[in-house]
Amino acid sequence: MKASRISLLVLAGSLSAALVVVAQGPVTGGSETVARPKKGSTNNSSDGSTAAPAESPQQSKIPSQFKKGKELPEGVATYSTDAVTVTVDVSVLDNKGHFIPNIPAGNFRVLEDNVPQKISQVSKGEAPLTIALVIEFSGHFQQVYSEPWFQTLQAAYGFIETLKKEDNVAIVAYDLRPEILSDFSTDRSEAQDALSRLRFPGFSEANLFDALTDTAQRMQDIEGRKAILLISSGVDTFSKLNYGEARKAIQNAGVPIYAIGLMQAYRDIMYAYGAISDSQNMTFLQADNQLRTFTKESGGMAFFPHFYGEFPQIYRGISDVLRSQYVLTYTPSNTARDGKFRKIKVELVNPENNQPLQIKDEKGKPVKFEILAKPGYTAPKPVE
Repeated sequence: MKASRISLLVLAGSLSAALVVVAQGPVTGGSETVARPKKGSTNNSSDGSTAAPAESPQQSKIPSQFKKGKELPEGVATYSTDAVTVTVDVSVLDNKGHFIPNIPAGNFRVLEDNVPQKISQVSKGEAPLTIALVIEFSGHFQQVYSEPWFQTLQAAYGFIETLKKEDNVAIVAYDLRPEILSDFSTDRSEAQDALSRLRFPGFSEANLFDALTDTAQRMQDIEGRKAILLISSGVDTFSKLNYGEARKAIQNAGVPIYAIGLMQAYRDIMYAYGAISDSQNMTFLQADNQLRTFTKESGGMAFFPHFYGEFPQIYRGISDVLRSQYVLTYTPSNTARDGKFRKIKVELVNPENNQPLQIKDEKGKPVKFEILAKPGYTAPKPVE
């Protein structure tokens, strides 16, 4: 598959408190090499073109880090570090999906492969978002003017309208292959223009696994608050990757995925009238489970709306989870550079007795809460 290019807007912002615990932070350090362009210079790309001069922080873009197999251009200074620091963005939600603020730093505990880690810093704040909107748009379900076609466009346009002006969004549509319709930008007209191209689907294939893993891998080196919003039936028809390979790639990429499962009420009606067979209904149920797995294992959430009126509440929930979070930082006790996957678990405990933390509301009643967290990260490989 030909690799498309995504560039990233330079982001600036502070982190703020959150009510749901979601871990999605990047792992830095190891033997990785980071490019740092020389001040006042331009870089020549592999095709001989010259990069444009830097603009203001809200408008400037940096050369793509996601083009697979790309070599570092000449004249670029590099540095490497042996330190490994893990940053985990955490959200804690009550049973109504609201963020629980003001949790003391001492109540957080991080386990890496079931071994408690020493947390060096707990911060909280709010920051702009970098979101890739990945949209299924194929002739398999989204035939022009059909109900799934209309619902897909309604969900995509509705989400764009909820973003703040400082948020960056890219639009990726997929059928036989993913296509980047618009790059990351704070300019909403670019996203609107991209969505306006979604009118007549091209191919009848819906290769979810390939599109989702490709986008996650391209976003894995982006710093700051990032996520993928997947609008999809969850059905995969012809991907090169199988389900297990896709799960592993998504876990390693470390980008939280939030999914909106399409056609819930439509499927129920069609099945009740016999327009969908038992085997087809089982395919849809399996697709829902795939969306739940992808989102849970990446530190995100899955939603399955039956009515259009549910969309605004879903968008608010995603925004609350992503914008306001606790940020935990620690240096792993396991210093082995083996390239293996390390499991992460975030807990809330009472430091006096090391028992699970009890949270109560203003009336003194216990509050049930949920911690959403990325399940882990891949350790650095040995230095060659």
